[in-house]
Amino acid sequence: MYTLTVKYHFDAAHALRSYEGECRNLHGHTWDVEVTVGGETLDDRDILYDFKDLKTDLTEVLAEFDHRYLNEVPPFDRLSPTAENLARIIFEKVTVRVEEATGGRVQVLEVAVWESPVARVVFSRA
Repeated sequence: MYTLTVKYHFDAAHALRSYEGECRNLHGHTWDVEVTVGGETLDDRDILYDFKDLKTDLTEVLAEFDHRYLNEVPPFDRLSPTAENLARIIFEKVTVRVEEATGGRVQVLEVAVWESPVARVVFSRA
């Protein structure tokens, strides 16, 4: 299997719902997000999926969240804006774009969300 990964970032604030610690208060992060896709076959250019296209997919999804208060952005207006939920939502949104562009030949394998240089969560295809 071929895999490729792109990374981008965005800045946003959030406040965790039902959380006992300091993170229940409004605070912000520079979120780093990595998306890894994979597939068995290359296209007619001998490319799995163009890095440029995957970066565009990711940056357009992240634009919804950039410089925003996540608690006010759907679906986080009703869903706690944890790193775990953010990873899953980004995974779902990028998956639609990649699978549509490749006819299902390429799949999103995982999304890693870093809320700091030393803390990340990964949502992956089971």
